[in-house]
Amino acid sequence: MPQTRRRRRHRQDQCLGLIAHSPQSRRRLNKKRTDDMGRNDKGKVGFIGIGTMGREMVRNLQAAGHAVRVFDLNEAALTDSVKEGATRVKSPADAAQGTDIVITMLPDTPHVEATIYGEQGLLNSPPPGKLIVDMSTISPVAVRRIHSDLQKKGVGFIDAPVSGGPVGARNAALSIMAGGDADTFAKAEPFFRAMGTTITHVGASGAGQTVKLCNQLICGINIQAICEALALGRASGLDLNLLRRVLLGGSAASWMLDKLGPAMIAGDVSAGFRIDLQLKDLRLVQEHAQALNVPLPGTALVTSQYVDARAHGEGSNGNQALFRVYDRMTNQTTG
Repeated sequence: MPQTRRRRRHRQDQCLGLIAHSPQSRRRLNKKRTDDMGRNDKGKVGFIGIGTMGREMVRNLQAAGHAVRVFDLNEAALTDSVKEGATRVKSPADAAQGTDIVITMLPDTPHVEATIYGEQGLLNSPPPGKLIVDMSTISPVAVRRIHSDLQKKGVGFIDAPVSGGPVGARNAALSIMAGGDADTFAKAEPFFRAMGTTITHVGASGAGQTVKLCNQLICGINIQAICEALALGRASGLDLNLLRRVLLGGSAASWMLDKLGPAMIAGDVSAGFRIDLQLKDLRLVQEHAQALNVPLPGTALVTSQYVDARAHGEGSNGNQALFRVYDRMTNQTTG
């Protein structure tokens, strides 16, 4: 679907109050989209990786009418999905049985590789629909190798990482950046529409991951900039909530300042997207950049600060907990 049409549909959904904030409103939104398309795109999905993001994505797939088979190594993670109608299975191969598509949403490259190449993996037991989509954030090099190996087996593969965090996943409002063959992307797009509002085919295999790494580079440096502004404002005796409101009204406004700024100011480190995951993404950014001889000095600096955060036990805290690095450097306390 052309970008302009997607933006127009998103604005229409906003005007109609259909940007989903509950299971009921998500179902109304997805029903409207199906009606607008003039056809029924219901399918059978295998979903591997039922974490903070995956759980919400499964809910939205179900709300759109897709039948979902779920697998995760953590049995407890499956509980909510099973209660809501998903079918629990015992392996990636089981997840693929009878499905049109298998979607993976996993922490890092080795987890995706194990899911593809393992004894009970998808390379040997692909879905009958011959379509696999990875929505994790992993190495573009690994993606191209997986794409090539699956292609030899006649299986289409799309790398489709997402942006929008847990809130975007919950509200079926993710930005999905997809790399791979155009025909394969077209097969996956109806499933993407259940989970996101901005869906873009960005190029060949690996391009989706490269765009996502660019996204994470900007996010990391943006969070660092917000931490520095808040640290300076705090040392100057400013009301930080007032500072944030003023900054949001000008050219310093950003998604991070809007969504994570209140938690930074309050000293709230509760996890949405974790420090450990942001650090993993920044590592992937630097590996990719080094392979291409692209210097990224800003990324190197913020990566060292995320390492500092993890060294102080912040790894399982939310991404915004980077502010604690500045608490230590300024000998002040947030919140």
